[in-house]
Amino acid sequence: MVIQELTNQDNLNLLAHMHFGRIACAQGAQPYVVPFYFAYQNSYLYSFATIGQRVEWMRANPLVCVETDEVLNSEEWVSIIIFGRYEELPNTPEWKMERELAYKLLKQKANWWEPGYAKTISRGTTRSLDPVYFRIQIVQITGHHGTRDPRDVIDAKSRAIEHTDKQSLHNILGVLQTRLFSK
Repeated sequence: MVIQELTNQDNLNLLAHMHFGRIACAQGAQPYVVPFYFAYQNSYLYSFATIGQRVEWMRANPLVCVETDEVLNSEEWVSIIIFGRYEELPNTPEWKMERELAYKLLKQKANWWEPGYAKTISRGTTRSLDPVYFRIQIVQITGHHGTRDPRDVIDAKSRAIEHTDKQSLHNILGVLQTRLFSK
């Protein structure tokens, strides 16, 4: 097995095709990680939630970490880690355009409102379903690609990824492997 670090551009190209990950926040020395859907555009991840522990903690400490991946098997995978800053998009006139952009980007993926808008009962109380749109400003991004064969390395210019519009990562990795093996 070979693990290769991805270039910044490879990370961003792959991120444009990914929509599900895990977001971590912290309060004091206690981390908290939850799954979430997101949409990437121009150095931001856009998402949606309802008021709860995650939103309360991100409001108090806006530094977050996001992990997203695609795993084909234990030897073939891609993982991207993002260090970022939480920015809430309040329902006010000055944030209207950003909220509309978040909605436009998110609605392109089926079930984008889950799990953030699912009815949640905690300690016998139903949580309020007031929507909270937010974005994560990408401060730092890193990624790695695992592959079985040392010849299966990702092209630094990510030509294959740039030309595979809206395919699953499985298909993207297949295109990369075919192009690399044919050299």
